[in-house]
Amino acid sequence: MHIMEGFLPVKHAIGWGLASAPFLVYGFKKLSDEMKKDSANRLMLGSAAGFTFILSSLKIPSVTGSCSHPTGTALGAIVFGPGIGFVIGFVVLLFQALLLAHGGLTTIGANTFSMAIVGSLVAYSIFKVGKQLGCNLKVTVFLAACLADLANYCTTSLQLAFAFPDPVSGFVGALVKFMGIFAVTQIPLAISEGLLTVLVLNLLGQHAPDSLKTVLPYTTKEARS
Repeated sequence: MHIMEGFLPVKHAIGWGLASAPFLVYGFKKLSDEMKKDSANRLMLGSAAGFTFILSSLKIPSVTGSCSHPTGTALGAIVFGPGIGFVIGFVVLLFQALLLAHGGLTTIGANTFSMAIVGSLVAYSIFKVGKQLGCNLKVTVFLAACLADLANYCTTSLQLAFAFPDPVSGFVGALVKFMGIFAVTQIPLAISEGLLTVLVLNLLGQHAPDSLKTVLPYTTKEARS
């Protein structure tokens, strides 16, 4: 689901970079504020970043030679809010482009927008709505992570359809094609990511309850339930 190096036309690569920039400026400001507030949160921040890096580095072969992967963005967005989620996703994508040749520097704007920005916003929004409605914590976290993953996949499909419209059916035809390519592997991956995020957050609640309480607005008892 990372768009590879050099794949997007130059105008699209620049456009998505410019679209991502304001979100990243906001995210780095939120990160700075969080570190000033409580430096102990660095360990939890590192855990969220590591979770995102590992999950989004996994490449699962899809049809027509493409690949899909989990995103891992929901954990950071749920724990720290979407702003810091933007930064986590961006830094992870940068390291993957430089160290793993996964994605690329020319496409980092597009990949940041789909995975870090859209994924974080969707995850955090669903989590907040679920909490306000009094929904079960595990169900809320599962839905946040699962739907954030699918939102990433839909956004990537939109980006590719804009860049490469079908010669006959145009943007809509290309969108259907790209979404169909990813759907085979992405739907089960999204479900798996939702379950794994619930498991990881539950473990953090059990083994690092004091650290988790400083950034996540629910009690240790709820985390263990």
